[in-house]
Amino acid sequence: MALTYMDLAEVDLGKLGTAVSDWKKSVDALKTAAESARDGMQAKSDKARWAGVNATVTREFVTKTVKEIADLHIEADSIHTVLFDGHTELVALQKKVRAAVEQDAANLGVRVEDIGEGKVRCFFPHIRGDSDDRTQEQLDAKQELEDRINRLLAHASEIDSSLARALGKSHGGDKHNAGHKSYESLDDAQAERAAELAKVGPEMSDKQYMELNSIMRFNARDADFSTDFYKSLGGPKEALEFYGRMSLDGTMGDDKERLALTRQLQRNMGLSLASATDPDNRSHLPASWASDFRKLGTQRVELYPGAGNSPYGYQLLGGMLRYGNYDARFINPIAEHVVQLHKKDPYRFMDNKPTVPGSDLDWGFNPSGKNGVGYDPLTSVLEGLGHSPEAAKKFFTDPPTAYNEDGTVDKDGTLDFTSYFDELNKKDFEWAPDSLVHPGSDEAKHAREMGPDALGHALESATTGAAWDADPPVLHRDEQTAEIMRQVIERYNVTSEDGPPHDVMKDSLARMGAAYIDDLNYSIMDFGGSGDPLNRDALFGHSSDGSTRTPFGEQPARNFMMLVAGDENGYKTLTSAQQLYMASGLAAFESNEDNGVSFAQNAAKVHGVLDESRSHGIREEFKDSEGAQQLARDQNGEWRKSLVTGGVTVVATAGAAMLVGPAAGFVAATAVPLVMESAGAAVSTAYGTHTMEYLKANEYKNDPAALLAVQDLEKVGERAVAQPVLNYAQATGMNDVESRNLINDIEKSYLTGKTVISNNEKVSS
Repeated sequence: MALTYMDLAEVDLGKLGTAVSDWKKSVDALKTAAESARDGMQAKSDKARWAGVNATVTREFVTKTVKEIADLHIEADSIHTVLFDGHTELVALQKKVRAAVEQDAANLGVRVEDIGEGKVRCFFPHIRGDSDDRTQEQLDAKQELEDRINRLLAHASEIDSSLARALGKSHGGDKHNAGHKSYESLDDAQAERAAELAKVGPEMSDKQYMELNSIMRFNARDADFSTDFYKSLGGPKEALEFYGRMSLDGTMGDDKERLALTRQLQRNMGLSLASATDPDNRSHLPASWASDFRKLGTQRVELYPGAGNSPYGYQLLGGMLRYGNYDARFINPIAEHVVQLHKKDPYRFMDNKPTVPGSDLDWGFNPSGKNGVGYDPLTSVLEGLGHSPEAAKKFFTDPPTAYNEDGTVDKDGTLDFTSYFDELNKKDFEWAPDSLVHPGSDEAKHAREMGPDALGHALESATTGAAWDADPPVLHRDEQTAEIMRQVIERYNVTSEDGPPHDVMKDSLARMGAAYIDDLNYSIMDFGGSGDPLNRDALFGHSSDGSTRTPFGEQPARNFMMLVAGDENGYKTLTSAQQLYMASGLAAFESNEDNGVSFAQNAAKVHGVLDESRSHGIREEFKDSEGAQQLARDQNGEWRKSLVTGGVTVVATAGAAMLVGPAAGFVAATAVPLVMESAGAAVSTAYGTHTMEYLKANEYKNDPAALLAVQDLEKVGERAVAQPVLNYAQATGMNDVESRNLINDIEKSYLTGKTVISNNEKVSS
């Protein structure tokens, strides 16, 4: 039976703490008794010159008694250990649950109801006279709180079950015989149980499957547990066999519950493998596992005796690599080996895809269903790099190492490329169709998109220092990440000789652009390399990590933004980032009007670049339909108008922030943390909180006076740019004439940005 909310919230864990202390006393006392028995009674018995009955009965009795006392000590020590670990974890979980209810729920005006079965329901109570209307922000916060409490309860329930099971095995149930199962930690007991369940394999019941996932879910990032678990499977080959059998079992047929359990296992095994293969962890698998995985990568791994068409090791390993933040020393040699194998033959891993008509389209080694079925390991390792920022950065910057067919280093080998960025971004790079759809079908047109999408994710990770789907992302930029971003901007722009990106990459490019919105602004103020009369470095300051801004060059920055903002979603992502960046910069320069005006003019120019880029994109998308063009323009204008009238708000979360409102589906929180390392020398990581408060107080509000002041500006884009400038003018004490002149200057800068792109479009045409 699951631990309920009331069980955890109301239980007096002090009693369990007292039991832990009592058992510690027993352990110490039994240790003393065992030592005395061994050094006293046993020693004297061994030295005694007994004959006859004493030589057998008495000595045997003494030996047995000494062993029983030692066994009692071992049993007591095991019980104390698991009790101590269990008590520690339950206390921490209880504190989190109580804080969530007493603080977070109270602040939200939410009540928490225990609905049994280890679940709670959060709801807004009705108050007389209240309309009960809630904003999406409030509803999302309520749901996040409910999910968080339920995760804590599930974790507590798993600890409770593991603790009870470990105590039972330590005691053994025989009051006349001490010394049964001994554990050095609760992790030790949990890993043992996970191993027992794993040995059942595909034959495990759904209940057993849920138990395995529950244990792994809350221990996957614990290196002690993960290392013990993988060792219990046997070795690298046995780990691949277990994962492969479970994947095929879960993706076969249409059992949705079984598939959901298999997806959980895939994630859990990936996270566990990442922690178990990190050599910096106190507990970790030996380095031989990595070399063995590479050796097995090109070998067939027989999952069932006599089964034909067995999968390659890399196909099995790839399914796990899609989850977890891997150390570069483990994943990068694998990724390099896979790319080199793919270069020799892009289809070598495709020959064992099922070809039986009507076969399950998800039957394979990627139960998640995201980006392929799992037969192409290149897509898998790129997804792995997409969740491993440091490894991704090294992968795209370190010189390549040549590998033999068996995954060993080819010391005398040479490669015909000097970087994986160049190789994977070639116009003619051939991506494998990791799909089971019928060739020639409509779905088959997208079969080769999985690889490019995964490449976009890996580049996001490498340029931002955060997993591509982190929520929220915390940026970790440095000179190497900026250098990769420079290569991205040179490769993906409207003038690239290698052609446009795959459509599936555009969302990644937009998020990368948002993450570097400060450097894009810095680059736009390049003046064509003719000098810097406004001292850009003084105006833009440094990143919060102390590194200087990265100059991409005005033209490369414009060409990149023109490509990305030409797409509707890319435009929304970059424009939202720019709007927030502009507001934060103006907040930083409230005490320096000259720099504030210069910053605003440049930011307005960037807005002009983005708006005209989208206009160009609309003309290209709907060149054959004036009606569709006009509809797209109207929709574009309405979205930008929402930036002025309150449609986009800012919410601080856990030291970062995210956009909510019309753009929430497109700006996956990447842009907003930039305010913590944005314009002006006054900006630092500590400045982020002030910026958030500034935005809440001054930005994106429906201010009739401010809107009236810019009503003669014809275009919505101009109004969106003018609004934060008017707020700035008010904050710095400008009079009406000064405000009007400032708006005129900003309008000119905005139109300059539009003109630059318009002219660029004509030249390109």
